[in-house]
Amino acid sequence: MTIAEQIAIRTRTGLDLHVRPVRAEDEPALIAFFEKVSPEDRRFRFLTAADHPSHQQLLPMVTADHDHSESYIAFDRATDQIVASGLFASDPAGETAELAVSIRADYRGQGVGWALLDVIAEAARKRGVRKVISIESRDNHAAIELEREKGFEPEYFDADPGLVLLVKRFA
Repeated sequence: MTIAEQIAIRTRTGLDLHVRPVRAEDEPALIAFFEKVSPEDRRFRFLTAADHPSHQQLLPMVTADHDHSESYIAFDRATDQIVASGLFASDPAGETAELAVSIRADYRGQGVGWALLDVIAEAARKRGVRKVISIESRDNHAAIELEREKGFEPEYFDADPGLVLLVKRFA
């Protein structure tokens, strides 16, 4: 997907979304979006309890190189409001990519994360990535469950006992 493209997806609950890569000018909209993400989910995403993500935290989202990294936003087609954000960033060899997804609090439980995770993982796979990973807080049961349902498997992660590494390999 290039910066000019967007795709339409429908969640398992019938919610129609359009997804496109983030542009630099989306930073103010991303700040507003993250204000509507639950404090707990913001903490899980940024590993900090701040009410607002900093410019430094948003920089990887708005400066993706569109090859080894890509950041996406999903809009509710009915309201044209951002309801989710996600990204992948691969290692220099392009073999392993880390994924992250955030959902607006009032859109949780509607299949948004499920659908956006598919879009992001597929974009990474199309770029030649062989394995996608997600690093989650052990307390983030919803994300861990969703990723396991999507074929991610937990693996040993010794860097921090409070975190879980989930891995999905592509054939």
